Amino acid sequence: MARSGPLAPMIGPDGVGGGTAVRSPKTAELVAGTLRRMVVDGQLKDGDFLPNEAELMAHFGVSRPTLREAVRVLESERLVEVRRGSRTGARVRVPGPEIVARPAGLLLELSGATIADLMTAQSGIEPMAARLLAESGTTDVFDELDRMLDEHLPTDWRSDRLAETTADFHLRMVQLSGNATLAIISGMLHEITVRHTAFVFKEGRPVSKADYDKLMRSYRRLMQLLRSGDGAAAEAHWRKHLDVARGLMLEGLEDVKVRDVMG
Repeated sequence: MARSGPLAPMIGPDGVGGGTAVRSPKTAELVAGTLRRMVVDGQLKDGDFLPNEAELMAHFGVSRPTLREAVRVLESERLVEVRRGSRTGARVRVPGPEIVARPAGLLLELSGATIADLMTAQSGIEPMAARLLAESGTTDVFDELDRMLDEHLPTDWRSDRLAETTADFHLRMVQLSGNATLAIISGMLHEITVRHTAFVFKEGRPVSKADYDKLMRSYRRLMQLLRSGDGAAAEAHWRKHLDVARGLMLEGLEDVKVRDVMG
């Protein structure tokens, strides 16, 4: 029977495109999809072990090779961890932003992105996160950030951990904002940000005590605004903070590529 209708010109007698059949998902892919959905829906939580092979084979009505192929699919997605030789089987490992950080860094390198590109993107992410945090944050959340300033950041401005710890504060602030999308993007950029800051210091621009004191005053001012609930003021302050930092850290390095920092 001849096909009719608007799709007829695109569909030949043997399938889509006049000869390319629509591929049905493999059984292993369907099993992997069901298990993946169970993780997403919270039926399987981080740290849970999958049921043993016999139970899964019976439940899905599949062979052992098919089941193992499904588990390998999930392992490649870093949704499960399989310890070879272990009797406990596959364990659920819910990934964080690091799962996309490395491939994203590679894409930035391949695209010729500069550190200026990266810092401009951060200027779009973090101020909005500051607004959201001011408007919806709790006392416990603000206390956690204050503890980071008191205990995590080094008190010596010459510390080689300053780049790492300040980046941790920025990332945690975004994570606590309650917006999962902003948190994932910020987490993706986190490693590159740390390396960039360390790169700047290595280029002969150590932080002076005056710069360190100014940095800490800016962080404390942010905390005051967050606790006040003034989202607009928190957003404006953090945007200015990032603009000033970008100007200082990019001076003379405007065209440095991400690949030069990632090494």
